[in-house]
Amino acid sequence: MKLWLVRHAPVLLAPGSCYGALDVPADDDATRACAAALADVLPRGLRVSSSPLQRCEQLAQVLQGLRPDLAVESDARLREMNFGSWEGRHWDAIAQSEFDAWTADFAGHAVGGHGETVRAVMQRVGQAFDELGEADAVWITHAGIIRAAQLLARGIREVDRADQWPLEATACGQWRTLELSVNKPSSR
Repeated sequence: MKLWLVRHAPVLLAPGSCYGALDVPADDDATRACAAALADVLPRGLRVSSSPLQRCEQLAQVLQGLRPDLAVESDARLREMNFGSWEGRHWDAIAQSEFDAWTADFAGHAVGGHGETVRAVMQRVGQAFDELGEADAVWITHAGIIRAAQLLARGIREVDRADQWPLEATACGQWRTLELSVNKPSSR
């Protein structure tokens, strides 16, 4: 089966802002362009699961308008990681000591003091991943969730160190696919 991992269009925030759980809209023109490109390549009748954050819901709604054959549902497990007090701040304004505290306990540290842990993100994304079944599917989601899905496709359920987390991010408004076998996941 094939899992399409689609990242929302660019958001309406200053570049370099941290916006994990922050519910911000995406650029309308970029959202329409992404939906049109995706509508042209997706097979008919796929199940589309979307993060409930508005930047993803915008894309899901426009896509469904172009492709009414796609069954769209919201799935809270596909929302981006909550970065706690880092939300809305510029990445450069976050103290190195805060990053050091996270990387010292990458799996278990509540990011931004009261945000989510990487362990919690991997668990909730893992639940959604385990429910995929045999039919091709689409996730409209975020960079962190796409990275988590890539790890899950390689059979990695826990990430203990920051250097185990994939660095490459799917660009906004773009997608990648994972080819998964029913018995054993594999990344393509």
